[in-house]
Amino acid sequence: MSHDRARVRSVVFLATGVLALPALAGCSSNDEAGRPTAGRDVAPAARDLVADGGTMNWAVDALPETFNSFQADADEGTARVAGAVLPSLFRLDGQGRAQRNADFLESAEVVENEPRQVVLYKLNQQAVWSDGREIGADDFAAQWRALSGKDTAYWTARNAGYDRIEKIERGANNLEVRVTFAKPYADWRSLFSPLYPKQVMGTPDSFNDGARRKLKVTAGPFALADVDRKADGVTLTRNPRWWGRPAKLDKLVLRKVAPGERAEALAKGTVDLAAIDAAQAGRIALAARDHGTQGPLAHGPGAALTPGKALRSWAIAHGSDEEAAEAETEQRAKAAKAVQKYATEQAGLRGYVVRKSLEPAYTQLALNGSEGPLADDRVRRAVARALNRQELARTVLKPLGLPAEPVGSHLALAGQQAYADNSGALGEQDTAEARALLADAGWVPGGPLKDKKDKDGSKEKTAGAESDAKESAKKSKKDSGEDSSDDGTYIVGEDDGKPGDNGTSVLAPAPAAAYQRAVLNRQADALGLPREADKEKKKEPAEHAKSHAKSHAKSRSEAHSGARDQAKGGAPGAYAPKGTAAPKAVAGAPAAGPLAKDGKPLTLRFVLPSGEGSESLRTVADRISRMLEKIGVRTETAKVSDDSYFKDHIASGQYDLALYSWPASAFPATDARPIFAKPVPAADGSLNVEQNYTRVGTDHIDQLFDQAAGELDEETARSLVRKADARIWAEAGSIPLYQRPQLMASRPNLANAGAFGFQAPDYEDIGFLKPGAKPSGEPSAK
Repeated sequence: MSHDRARVRSVVFLATGVLALPALAGCSSNDEAGRPTAGRDVAPAARDLVADGGTMNWAVDALPETFNSFQADADEGTARVAGAVLPSLFRLDGQGRAQRNADFLESAEVVENEPRQVVLYKLNQQAVWSDGREIGADDFAAQWRALSGKDTAYWTARNAGYDRIEKIERGANNLEVRVTFAKPYADWRSLFSPLYPKQVMGTPDSFNDGARRKLKVTAGPFALADVDRKADGVTLTRNPRWWGRPAKLDKLVLRKVAPGERAEALAKGTVDLAAIDAAQAGRIALAARDHGTQGPLAHGPGAALTPGKALRSWAIAHGSDEEAAEAETEQRAKAAKAVQKYATEQAGLRGYVVRKSLEPAYTQLALNGSEGPLADDRVRRAVARALNRQELARTVLKPLGLPAEPVGSHLALAGQQAYADNSGALGEQDTAEARALLADAGWVPGGPLKDKKDKDGSKEKTAGAESDAKESAKKSKKDSGEDSSDDGTYIVGEDDGKPGDNGTSVLAPAPAAAYQRAVLNRQADALGLPREADKEKKKEPAEHAKSHAKSHAKSRSEAHSGARDQAKGGAPGAYAPKGTAAPKAVAGAPAAGPLAKDGKPLTLRFVLPSGEGSESLRTVADRISRMLEKIGVRTETAKVSDDSYFKDHIASGQYDLALYSWPASAFPATDARPIFAKPVPAADGSLNVEQNYTRVGTDHIDQLFDQAAGELDEETARSLVRKADARIWAEAGSIPLYQRPQLMASRPNLANAGAFGFQAPDYEDIGFLKPGAKPSGEPSAK
């Protein structure tokens, strides 16, 4: 995985009556990718306006544990160092697309397709390592051998792409590199970025340990000068052997600052650039607004102190009750200290501005399909169709002044070549349809609940819930986004007595399945694409193909099953069979109450991180819970520590619903496959899920990824990626919601740095504006 990719590691219906015809994914033009939803915000300035020299301090969450980007514990800090000090043959532009890096490559192209794919790299003649040696074929060969997966002595995180290479050899000279592939590889541009010197890749020992704490040989505008873990800093200095545009800065220091400590560090002036959250961005905006005002601040720790409260506090502190007076005096001193600290920090924050864009990553709702109610694809689709994704995007992005557009793809973001909005494979939000899908799956409102006991006398867990939280936990406040209980758990949807859309008959395309199949096949034939009938032969049977309504005739059952299979790539499976009504209230049960099946209520465990930086996730989760409540689904929310959230809950599958993010990639056929690959049994009997933490996948999705990775025609490869995305939507294991906001606190005079969006930083152009200069445009080549 390249360091750029480490940075960025997220079918329209025409519905009339009972028939919905999905446009085949991948059939549209490049215009479907559009432009990025938000551009970068980096205070661009021509190089002649940027001063030479200076030190820029850039806050990072942690110092890198390794400088080897291909090891399992490489992180954002690793990627940032690699981007500044190592060759990257291709870099991401402002639309998240890979572009040739002219500092290292004169050209790179596929020169042969038969009998083997051959890529010829022609290197920049000036490109040298910091020890004076030319960058050449030996470095390519050493990296291939290390990452091919053939030598297990190399402790590599991934070998995708490198395992397809058959051989590497010199061309006409050492600056020409011929790479021959044993199997075609569409994402060949993803390879050798970053490129390490053969001194690092040459032996298992040097690979495993040599580049963890130091990089003796580099090739970039900067070089790794010092790693001071006691002072929490990594220092990069200008590389004197760099042949490209010389770095403007003398030094670039990556300084460890925990996210919760960013405001304090900014106020003290110890960092010049830092990623911040919405609350910290709000403080900077308030600091700018309050500049020049007199008197106490109208926000912060002292803002809630009314004259009445202040008078009461003074009276207690000076009263006759000595014990109460002492306690109140101590509290008043603490409050005064907090107010003073906040005011001092606000004064310091006036020296910063907020740069904002959208990260090359999206937040998704993950549905664990390994067991419980969500193992039924009808339940997953019902959950998905209950969501108003536009509302969720607005909740997070609109207050920040960012475009609030729902993400339409799992595999690319707007602006990237593979992007297409395939959310139509599930259909728009439809509460009645969602409730009908649940009814089709056997979940009915107000059903009898069994109070079974386990052998130890405890109550049996509710369906889909794995929490030990008490059923009597208080419900959250409806509009606040925060729960009122202290144990981190509450249940939504237990009984609110709200009326539902009872008795709504749902029209669905199931009776017209044969007709729709014929139409789709004719479309496929006309476009030269594989026929749906041929593709379906390769698919595994749907796990939940049988209809719950036993009263349906055999012919209708068969039509419904066929429609569900057909829907893996389009609309039909997102609908209940025709005639399945949105459930009516059952006598003796509350209207629109929680659903039950086999004596168990439909309760889903929603696991969320509890840290200070996760407020927006919890707000989104609360809104999702309210949306699910409308279709009779209860959610039991459990807040867990940030440290254990991913490792102990997401990766281990201890959740029903969860919110987390995936980065976008310029190479989705390679990078996204492990995220959506069908889990397979491992040799020890466990389930190998790779990075597919929803545990939802199909053989056909895997086949589409494999076909895309081996397709050298770029348009056809993108078409296959879009088809894979439509299938992922139809499986409803992951529901993309919105692109993550990217907020950066920056010095006003810091140029060519800030919220980068998709684009890789041009480290050599980052610097401080000359006195009196203002950002004016893109850097020139000077």
